[in-house]
Amino acid sequence: MKPDWTAPATLLADAEWVGARIGGAAKLYGCARPEVLGTIWWYSLSSVLVAPALDGLVAGTPADPSLDATELDLMADGRFLGARSTRLLDGGLPELGAAFAGALGTAITTIAAVTGARERALGAIATDSIGNRLLWTPDPGRAMALAEPLVAAIGLSLPKPRFVRVGRTPAVRRASCCLIYEVGNPKCVSCPRQTPSEREARLRAALG
Repeated sequence: MKPDWTAPATLLADAEWVGARIGGAAKLYGCARPEVLGTIWWYSLSSVLVAPALDGLVAGTPADPSLDATELDLMADGRFLGARSTRLLDGGLPELGAAFAGALGTAITTIAAVTGARERALGAIATDSIGNRLLWTPDPGRAMALAEPLVAAIGLSLPKPRFVRVGRTPAVRRASCCLIYEVGNPKCVSCPRQTPSEREARLRAALG
């Protein structure tokens, strides 16, 4: 699938642009309070935004996640198709953490200002997106070992990443809720706003 257009990630510092994109999300998810739409939008965006650097980190050649090094691919309906970094990172985990802090911190601050969503809740979504994306890499065992030191290097008061095993399959134990159920959709399989038994049963059904 090809994107309909590509945008520089520096636009995530532009409140007017972010507001327009989140307003357009109502076409996908229906009318909802601004903080709900902003949270859902960030859930989708954050997973895409962190991917290039994390893929490179596990491979041993991390890409720079800074906003001025990142391009976002979008569809006409507002969905994010992917992202890419235009340069490699100069440095190791401390430098990667600092670059992520700048990118994620800017986006979270803008979204919170535009929608009224709580920065702490948006930060928890960022942690869970990092954990999930790391699990999608070819070496999930190494990825899980990298998760906690990376999030610590980022700072921003992000919660620690947590993982569980469902049988032999690792999964993120979510600290965040994307609020998708607020627009009439079912809760995510791993949603923390379920009883532990319900969440475990749904995870086992999904992951085997």
